[in-house]
Amino acid sequence: MHAMVLSAIGQPLVWQERPDPQPRDGEIRVAVTACGVCRTDLHVVDGELPNPRLPMIPGHEIVGRIDAIGSGVKELELGMRVGIPWLGHTCGHCPYCLSGHENLCDAPLFTGYTRDGGYATRVVADAQYVFPLGEKGRDQDLAPLLCAGLIGWRSLVMAGDGKNLGLYGFGAAAHIIAQVAHKQGRKIFAFTRPGDLPAQDFARRLGAVWAGGSDETTPELLDAAIIYAPIGPLVPIALAAVKKGGTVVCAGIHMSDIPSFPYDLLWEERRLVSVANLTRQDGLDFLRVAAQTKVVTATKGYPLSEANEALADLRAGRLQGAAVLIPPRE
Repeated sequence: MHAMVLSAIGQPLVWQERPDPQPRDGEIRVAVTACGVCRTDLHVVDGELPNPRLPMIPGHEIVGRIDAIGSGVKELELGMRVGIPWLGHTCGHCPYCLSGHENLCDAPLFTGYTRDGGYATRVVADAQYVFPLGEKGRDQDLAPLLCAGLIGWRSLVMAGDGKNLGLYGFGAAAHIIAQVAHKQGRKIFAFTRPGDLPAQDFARRLGAVWAGGSDETTPELLDAAIIYAPIGPLVPIALAAVKKGGTVVCAGIHMSDIPSFPYDLLWEERRLVSVANLTRQDGLDFLRVAAQTKVVTATKGYPLSEANEALADLRAGRLQGAAVLIPPRE
């Protein structure tokens, strides 16, 4: 197999040839056909998430076909198209797992962070943490659903049922969730980097009733806001934009420091909450909703060997939608 490998924090990924990994009991091996490039991958590569397992193959928005199956695996078959998400394993016996909150497991494994991910031609995964994808849709278009979509969905559910929804940072997750929320009959208010007119036009094409810079004020107060950009100073801005009783959801796994703000912004029963990882039920729920909603992802494909370029484009904000790596056929 071949892979783009992170050997040291802050260093470019390096193309390597490795022996094919072999699935153990309860695992499958997948021949990767597409892997989305997520902002979490940037946080791993840039050292903003602590203690990655190095050397590491990043990537957790993986689409591919099963080409080897370990013992004890049921219901999955050779050749089946599956998706592999961020949550790669949980202990199953800590208080969080036992209470239905496996996203908060005390001893989890995460794909592309503490176990090898999908910037590769092959990857091994715990069979209980993959999602059958069926045969509809292109692999490249499905890949962003495996994290941008799943985390976006969890954040949308946590935001509640309010009519006016603000999305801060109109990237991979927001462009998916805007379509879902629009079909639900909500009004979308999209916030981009100040002056990013192409992103604002993109948001309007996906149903936003208003789009502007994060330094601008919407014509209506929001019932809820979701912050996808990893920028702490957006928190008090979003709190100021929501109504009494409104909710602000911080959807990223990493965010820069939140500046101090007056209690008045939080008062009147506004809520500030965070999203942590995902559950397998989130995946089942969202993939069903995405199919019903007929979500269309905007993607830009890159050869696997150009993973560093894809990460650089994401870092610089040069993408509309999501970058997806396409491994060579072997």
